[in-house]
Amino acid sequence: MAVLPILLVVLYGLCLLFILGFSAGQWQLTRLALRAYKQGLPPAPPAPAAWPTVLVQLPLYNEQNVVERVIDACAALNYPTDRLHIQVLDDSNDATVALAAARVAHHVARGLRISHVRRSDRQGFKAGALRYGLEGNTDEYVAIFDADFVPEADFLKRVIPYFLPDAKIGVVQTRWGHLNENEDLLTRLQAFGLNAHFLIEQVGRTFAGFFINFNGTGGVWRRACIDDAGGWHTDTLTEDLDLSYRAQLRGWRFLYRPDIVAPAELPAVMDALKSQQFRWTKGAAETARKHLGQMWRSAQPLPVKLQATFHLLNSSVYIVIMLMALLSVPLVFVRAQYHEFKAVFQLASVFLLGFAPLIYYYYTAWRLAHPGKPLWRYPGFFLLFLSVSMGLALHNARAVILGWLGQRTPFVRTPKAGTGGPAKRRRYRTGGVGELVVLEGLLALYFAFGLAAGIYFDDFGLLPFHTLLTIGFAAICYYSVRDDK
Repeated sequence: MAVLPILLVVLYGLCLLFILGFSAGQWQLTRLALRAYKQGLPPAPPAPAAWPTVLVQLPLYNEQNVVERVIDACAALNYPTDRLHIQVLDDSNDATVALAAARVAHHVARGLRISHVRRSDRQGFKAGALRYGLEGNTDEYVAIFDADFVPEADFLKRVIPYFLPDAKIGVVQTRWGHLNENEDLLTRLQAFGLNAHFLIEQVGRTFAGFFINFNGTGGVWRRACIDDAGGWHTDTLTEDLDLSYRAQLRGWRFLYRPDIVAPAELPAVMDALKSQQFRWTKGAAETARKHLGQMWRSAQPLPVKLQATFHLLNSSVYIVIMLMALLSVPLVFVRAQYHEFKAVFQLASVFLLGFAPLIYYYYTAWRLAHPGKPLWRYPGFFLLFLSVSMGLALHNARAVILGWLGQRTPFVRTPKAGTGGPAKRRRYRTGGVGELVVLEGLLALYFAFGLAAGIYFDDFGLLPFHTLLTIGFAAICYYSVRDDK
């Protein structure tokens, strides 16, 4: 027998095993989260007699669509004004500067302590801005909100009390809400995925005492924790995940509260979503490269080490999905021509049950996020989400590989449209129809060919997979071209 068919089958089988392991990890987190909800969240501590000092940092770069909204929302925080300091960390080089200056001046005139902080360059990007803002500051706690967030007025008064009973709590992270979830299909799919992270993963990890991550925004740090962990580093695109692991390896505890929601805007165009996905997936790989060895050399319990490994390697699943997808088309011909593999393929079909925990994981999150929605709406939406996630595999796998190779890339922030229409969306383009989009279109045709080949050979084993891949890559290509206009 030829070596190539055997190699294809072996590699595809290894990919299935990886997916099974990934899916089992999500199943474990789902079970832990359900136990946490059944047990009930710890009650909120009482308000302190005297409120500690809080610094609110708003890192900005060219955000004229939303800059006034976030400044006004933070200026409306219901917290003692003599204990509150707001920093607008503005690295912009467009009209955002004037808009921010005007809103800061307005709130200064109202008696608020709010500063418009400007740097001579963008060294270190967001992490550099956060670090710069802390220089010379002595406030006890630091809240961070990205430009697309609109915190509720009582946010600080709900979060700060959780720090006070335990001096080792370094972060309180809250759940992200979605201001524009129902804007279109793209935003609904993003909300679907993010809800699983915030309603299942973060809850399950917190309940079990595993490491969790500060999500970059919508949370509060104890200043002593930031300093003890070495401050903000600029060597990864996920400075939040990096500092989270350094702090927890130093013994700090993180607390997550899904009942406190920080509303935010979801990217409504494909290039904005891709820039966000690139940062998250590449940054996670960079952080894994930086901390996995240290985690396994630490004195953390074995379950914590295993979950941390699963956590840090999450984004690497896109490499496996991409490899599995590319192998699946020639595998149609192997299935048709090499009947001696029939038993192997039957065994492989058992491993496809590895997707069952993912169905359970996302269904549980969907129920928690939308308790009133009828069950029949879930299957189709889940399959569409799975399809589009597969369609992002090429883009995200490339980001992960760059992260593992240690190749430095600039921090490209996710542009926000605010309440504006297409003109405001086009104001901050992060890319256009380039080579990657062309490749995504070609891959849609490649998987359509695999779909047709399966029908031709009367072999429908890979038909569902090729259907999802064809739709997913076609959708990503379509949205990329549509949003380029």
